[in-house]
Amino acid sequence: MQRPYVIDELITAKAIAARIEELCREIHSEFRGTDKLIVVGLLRGSFIFIADLVRELDLPVEVDFLEASSYGDGMESSKEVRILKDLRGAIEGRDVLVVEDIVDTGFTLSHVIGLLQSRGPARMKSIALLDKPTRREIAIKADWTGFEIPDEFVVGYGIDYAQRNRNLGFIGSVRFTD
Repeated sequence: MQRPYVIDELITAKAIAARIEELCREIHSEFRGTDKLIVVGLLRGSFIFIADLVRELDLPVEVDFLEASSYGDGMESSKEVRILKDLRGAIEGRDVLVVEDIVDTGFTLSHVIGLLQSRGPARMKSIALLDKPTRREIAIKADWTGFEIPDEFVVGYGIDYAQRNRNLGFIGSVRFTD
């Protein structure tokens, strides 16, 4: 049984939308002239972020997904990254943008970047909606970050707590009430 909690709004839906517009201008500038950008979303937390990104990008895109997990239903990373679903298509010689919901310890992003880099993309960049640099255990940083946040457990905009609250339109901080 889950502990009772409330959610305090941390980042508004309006702020997220404005930041995505800014990020897409930078991504467009980086990948201008590409014949196709393969946008790789890390499931499940990035699915709303990736949908909003690709709608805003003025580039030819292909979307693929990779599911990696280091959390399960808990609030702490196990530090063991498991690939639960791999890409459907090849990325060798292609331009790739890896989309992550949140960079916390860095284990997941580091593992995924290493895995995808071994497949020989032409160019690969990464973007994370959220970054918690105070939690970093591996020296890695996304090429683009939406928002830097404090060390709080967050939900919303695709990010869950035990498979709940992904559907919130904002990013909220979980506060336990017991």
